[in-house]
Amino acid sequence: MAAAKKRTRSSIEDVRDRKAKVIKHSGEKRHIAALILARGGSKGIPLKNIKMLAGVPLIGWVLRAAVDSKQFDSVWVSTDHDDIEKVAKAWGAQVHRRSPEVSKDSSSSLDTIQEFVRLNPEVDVICHIQATSPCLHPFHLKEALETITKQGFTSVFSVVRRHHFRWQEVKKGGSVATQPLNLDPSNRPRRQDWDGELCENGSFYFSTRALIEEGVLQGGKWAYYEMLPEYSVDIDVDIDWPVAEQRVLRFGYFGLDKPEVVRLLLCKVSGCLTDGRVLISVSGEEMVSVNTRDTMGIRMLQREGVEVILISSSEDPVTKALADKLSQRTGCEVRQLGKDIQGEVKAMMDDKDLDWKEVAYMGNDAPDVDCLNLAGLSAVPRDAPVVAINAAKYSCHSAAGLGAVREFSEHILLLKKKAKSQMEQDRIHRNTF
Repeated sequence: MAAAKKRTRSSIEDVRDRKAKVIKHSGEKRHIAALILARGGSKGIPLKNIKMLAGVPLIGWVLRAAVDSKQFDSVWVSTDHDDIEKVAKAWGAQVHRRSPEVSKDSSSSLDTIQEFVRLNPEVDVICHIQATSPCLHPFHLKEALETITKQGFTSVFSVVRRHHFRWQEVKKGGSVATQPLNLDPSNRPRRQDWDGELCENGSFYFSTRALIEEGVLQGGKWAYYEMLPEYSVDIDVDIDWPVAEQRVLRFGYFGLDKPEVVRLLLCKVSGCLTDGRVLISVSGEEMVSVNTRDTMGIRMLQREGVEVILISSSEDPVTKALADKLSQRTGCEVRQLGKDIQGEVKAMMDDKDLDWKEVAYMGNDAPDVDCLNLAGLSAVPRDAPVVAINAAKYSCHSAAGLGAVREFSEHILLLKKKAKSQMEQDRIHRNTF
């Protein structure tokens, strides 16, 4: 029977099995992999794992935390869907294309993780990160992993402290009385007098390879890692997307770059500030429509010391008369760039003694991709083509000419405020200790 099973295994598994026979010497560094499971089928929200949350694909939040933690030898996304694969690669992950056998509605997470482990014999420790936990930060992963690498635990999982009084469930219409499960009703404790209970929040599970092969995620010498409630956002539970977005904007991880240094916003006129249409009067005069919400967003940035320059390209030129009117309306300089947009933007930055991290860029199409990738902050309107969306760090809910510039302006200001608050906390901490 064993021989028959061996003959039926795929050639790729045979090759990887031979690699797995290499015996690791004592003290040799273990291969630690992060693995995010992201199946294409979602009963609640279609393609939920790549749905935009605060301008970032849901899975992008945890991928950014995993990559920036610098704790993993490899970061993977296990999926059965082409679009999720593209997003995963764009956010720095390798892709495990899961088999149909573990892509069913009835398939468990453990089934998929075991397949991944079998196909990647070099992996020694796996961190299963839930794609639906967008408030995960790199320090959570680093501190949790140290319980395995420095303290010798074999599994560690994330928990959150809850102060919920629990009662026994009874069937409707029954005569059986419910019973308290974790309190004495005659002596109800005050919140401040009760430590509460530790509950899994589902953010991540670290396990050794041996445990996975035994068929468990938690076992051996196990430990928990407590996360504060503000970081314990689970989209599987908190399906009110707007509420989840507000939590993420306040407590999410936005990357290694400091957004407070943004000093210049470059914004395309056609397809960003306007909807891309040019109206021509009978007399030949060109006209465009500008939303007052967008011009207000520009003024908000200017009041906070961010210079805003409107740009157009040789492919979408703006007449001098129209440029003058836009400049008067917005208080911004309007510049027309040639075909080498990146080169001319870099020259503009050099004149102003700016670095890419100090520049925010809003574009809308393929010619903007290089600048969208290089800028410290970048955005595209909702109706931008896929090539631009994949390059941008923020995708607006609003369409071009209908509030996208205002939305991106608010995003820039929110990140600046968040970063300044963190800087003030760091300063207080240094002065105190």
